[in-house]
Amino acid sequence: MTQKTILNETHRALGAKMVDFGGWDMPIHYGSQLDEHHLVRRDAGMFDVSHMTVVDLTGAKVRDFLRHLVANSVDKLQKPGKALYTAMLNPQGGVIDDLIVYFMSEDWFRLVVNAATREKDVAWITAQATAFAVDVRERPEFGMVAVQGPNAREKVVGLLREEDRAPVSKLLRFSAREARTTDGVEVFVARTGYTGEDGFEVIVPEAQTVAFWNALLEAGVKPAGLGARDTLRLEAGMNLYGQDMDDTVSPFEAALAWTVVLDEGRDFIGRAALEAQQAAGVSRQMIGLVMDEKGVLRHGQKVLTANGEGEILSGTFSPTIGKAIAFARVPAGAPGEVRVDIRGKEVPVRVVKFPFVREGKVQDGI
Repeated sequence: MTQKTILNETHRALGAKMVDFGGWDMPIHYGSQLDEHHLVRRDAGMFDVSHMTVVDLTGAKVRDFLRHLVANSVDKLQKPGKALYTAMLNPQGGVIDDLIVYFMSEDWFRLVVNAATREKDVAWITAQATAFAVDVRERPEFGMVAVQGPNAREKVVGLLREEDRAPVSKLLRFSAREARTTDGVEVFVARTGYTGEDGFEVIVPEAQTVAFWNALLEAGVKPAGLGARDTLRLEAGMNLYGQDMDDTVSPFEAALAWTVVLDEGRDFIGRAALEAQQAAGVSRQMIGLVMDEKGVLRHGQKVLTANGEGEILSGTFSPTIGKAIAFARVPAGAPGEVRVDIRGKEVPVRVVKFPFVREGKVQDGI
């Protein structure tokens, strides 16, 4: 059965076009995906991300557990409120999911994992936690709203009580803290996002999520749907689980080597497989592509390189750049001249470094 967030009726009242997304009835746009994309790049937009899964881990050995569970090093998290992007791996080194870990205290860490992988993730985390006597608690009683764009932080801070405004304003990137709204509602404000723009992701008690959304509307923040969220995240060079990576793809093959820490003495799940892959050399790599000719790059299209064939993973028309962009997984090595098979025609594309766009600016060489 299709699941609905607490904001479902609100989206419909705002005229949203709804689609199925990983078993959730979600807004794809509210009239113009293009306008919503530009809104986030230039001002501020908000997304319902209440379908994401909040999981709280508590216990004396939570840090030890996370040292074992994820590929990045949670020992980077020393100050309460700091956050870390990482992946959980299977023993073969494949990505079970990518997630954000928030360090709140030595006996409390918070995870936010993807919606489509909710059941698989919670089952995996719970099974691994047993040996560490860590309590795994899914928190379905929360909603979540992402407010993104150059003016996003100012809009959210304006909804908080006076004593919380300065501390939240001073939050560094990948940091979070608890705060209260002017109505006294306790919220969890994280300076994170999935758009390449500044902003917050705000976890709100489900019973107050509609009121928080409406307060943002009254403050001048317009809603944006999953369509704009997808073009924004691809421009920002961010992977989508299930499309750019899955449990058959290692972080090295998904351009996520920067999230792997092979620190001495830490035996995390999948480490041996990654070390073997590193020693032997990775056979596949993920690259960024830009197409100067008219047309759109789409998932599944064949990519032709000097070393053999690959395929487009995520592809779209970039509203900010005005050209088609894509991630592709291709054989390792210098790809040479690259072409994409579009309906039988081999179209030349350029290999570029991503992110394609950072904080509204097209990156050099794009």
